Amino acid sequence: MEETISLQDLFRTIRKRIGLIALLTILAITIAGVISFLVLTPVYQSSTEILVNQSPTEAGQLTNQNIQTDLQLINTYSGIIKSPAILDEVSAEIGEGLSTGQLIGKITVSNANQSQIVNITVQDPNPALAVEIANTTATVFEEKIQTLMNVDNVSILSLAVLSENPAPVAPNPMLNMAIAAVVGLMLGVGIAFLLEYLDTSMKNQQDIEDILGLPLLGIVSPIVEKAELGPDSKAASRRRAG
Repeated sequence: MEETISLQDLFRTIRKRIGLIALLTILAITIAGVISFLVLTPVYQSSTEILVNQSPTEAGQLTNQNIQTDLQLINTYSGIIKSPAILDEVSAEIGEGLSTGQLIGKITVSNANQSQIVNITVQDPNPALAVEIANTTATVFEEKIQTLMNVDNVSILSLAVLSENPAPVAPNPMLNMAIAAVVGLMLGVGIAFLLEYLDTSMKNQQDIEDILGLPLLGIVSPIVEKAELGPDSKAASRRRAG
């Protein structure tokens, strides 16, 4: 006979194993919190903005063709910024023993759609070093691009600034703990249903009817042993016997 599981059975199983589910959920949240606050290293972020802008024409105005040329050059500039030609000098100026490969892993170059502004974003466990890398990269690029491409259309729009109390961008403890709560809850529910599936014992009359598919004709009440009778019960038995 095909077995069917009703919604009541599901809620009954969850209610029966609610302690296990709560324990696993709390355990997952605790582990995520400990790892986020005590194990993972905070990472800080700093950004510098560069403006790519052609010199005005003889009439003193920027034409649409100049702007389109700048937009096309931005992709090229993004590659140049993360090239050894720029980062080798950045590494030498910073003097922290950072290789070009390490700098490439810390730097992200991006720009908004149809924008002439290029963002140089740096992430590092040291907030002061992140600011220094971003500003040094922008400065070196502004100087080097004039000789590399024989152009003078790059200027620094804004430099990165170290705030008094910088906040890390990673890890995010609250997000990590929320994800852990969901994972722990799902794990707890899964284990609860697995234990219920593996448990084939019959605990009550309903289990007997469900498993055997037979109607229950009667129930044998528990038999109380004489040793379990109290003093009052024994005295009453003697009076009845007399």
